[in-house]
Amino acid sequence: MKSPTSDLPVLLVTLGDPAGVGPEVTVKGVIDELPKQRVVPVVVGDARVVKAAAARWAPEAEVVKIATPREANSSPDAINVLDIPNCDPARYEIGEIAAYTGNAAYEYVVRAAELCLVGDADGIVTAPLNKKAMVMAGHKFDGHTGLLAHLCKVDTQYMILGSPKLRVIHLTTHLSLVDALKQVKKDRIVSCTRAANDHAKQLGFANPRIAVCGVNPHSGDGGLFGVEEAEEIAPAIEILRGEGIDANGPVSPDSAYRIAYEGGYDIVVAMYHDQGHIPMKLIGFSSGVNITHGLPIIRTSVDHGTAFDIAWQGKADHANMLAAIDYAFRLTTGSG
Repeated sequence: MKSPTSDLPVLLVTLGDPAGVGPEVTVKGVIDELPKQRVVPVVVGDARVVKAAAARWAPEAEVVKIATPREANSSPDAINVLDIPNCDPARYEIGEIAAYTGNAAYEYVVRAAELCLVGDADGIVTAPLNKKAMVMAGHKFDGHTGLLAHLCKVDTQYMILGSPKLRVIHLTTHLSLVDALKQVKKDRIVSCTRAANDHAKQLGFANPRIAVCGVNPHSGDGGLFGVEEAEEIAPAIEILRGEGIDANGPVSPDSAYRIAYEGGYDIVVAMYHDQGHIPMKLIGFSSGVNITHGLPIIRTSVDHGTAFDIAWQGKADHANMLAAIDYAFRLTTGSG
């Protein structure tokens, strides 16, 4: 084995819910990433679960327990694991929602966040957890985003979906459409678009070109279909442009994503969940990555759920995990 490598970014890969596809996509993703020699991935999870997954999908690999992330080595045949022995494979059913595995997944995220916050790792890549299972275990968060915001003690964070050809930041996410429309306000749009600008710069875009979507059909069509564009979105764009941010709009949502996909914008500001998710899932289902912006740490994630129906069957596609690792690498290095 190679000696520990200190000049590569160390990324903590949380195992997700052990009863879902997390162990499979994690092991497959880490093994495929290792030969690239550009990051040192460290799995945070129960080593027993990792060994069981490796036996199926990476039998040539050695599962190596380590005490701290920085002592991990970059050998292409070693899966480094920070062992949290909280999920005995004999005590849970594959494909079942349970508090036992929900709590395990929660503890992996907590440990990874703690390590990143003190500088012992450079970023987190998360495999999927199950929100219901986590809540059943007594941890009442809406998923990774809310949990990480709590752990990092931040009040404002934004969901970004990113892929090689399209990036989208969401003004609102898990709200009903009625409630989301109430949040389309000038100050929120200004803050969200500033975050979009910061994120794109972190990726290496010197002067990001940003599309700020309207919220109504045809961006209100001059007030025929709504007033939010004139009363909230356009004034926000004026403020942003006064700050030197290249914010454009309100751009009609039915054209903003095509223009961005073809290279006309570097990032799009979506007003609500599905306005951003539908185009991303259409064009970047395998390459799409979920990013939480606004945390003091880097966090990317696969953009899919626990898929209990195919768990541990060898059917899970790990392309999303590879994309999430790649995106975290780009954020840590500013490589665009």
